[in-house]
Amino acid sequence: MITIGIVEDNVKIRNLIQRYLDMQENMSCKAAMDSVEEMLDYLKEYDPPDVMLMDIQLPGMSGIEGIGIIKKEYPGIEILMLTVYHDSHKIFDSLVAGASGYLLKHTSLPEIKDAVENLVEGGAPMSPQIARKVIQHFNKPVAEKPESDLTAREQDIVNGLVDGLSYKMIADRYDISIDTVRAHIRNIYKKLHVNSKAEVIAKSLRGEI
Repeated sequence: MITIGIVEDNVKIRNLIQRYLDMQENMSCKAAMDSVEEMLDYLKEYDPPDVMLMDIQLPGMSGIEGIGIIKKEYPGIEILMLTVYHDSHKIFDSLVAGASGYLLKHTSLPEIKDAVENLVEGGAPMSPQIARKVIQHFNKPVAEKPESDLTAREQDIVNGLVDGLSYKMIADRYDISIDTVRAHIRNIYKKLHVNSKAEVIAKSLRGEI
């Protein structure tokens, strides 16, 4: 039996999907909430579902924010986005946050059912329009990757941050002083228009450096 949770603030859509999935012989959908906060409260009291359908635009916390929290606390839950948004940033932010699939809301109920089964079997279901955007993203010529103004040494420092190294460990790795590392960090912040190590690491992981 596949257990399913839904986070969707449109009552009609939520009830329709819940009823349909709950009618399937191999599925049980008891947890249907209109916000991430409500779902988190539910998860404190009950067993986590196998699959969670998640909208993006929600009252309170967004679905993308919710993915990170839910996956950290309940890594076994497979999260399937079900949303009207098809812009690249939301797609990739969702996937980076931990979503395993991405469907648009015009997806039919039988297709949602098939996607849930696909997900449980290890697949990564996506609406065709979404899959095409993902493919286009990875097929971009290298020249289209945004150029940063970082020097080779500054890029070394970024790599050290991504690897989780402290300033001292970065200094030891590249045989430079901690003061030099700090100077490079200041220059990196200025060039990337960021204010923290976390932002530098996020930009690096997104391929923006």
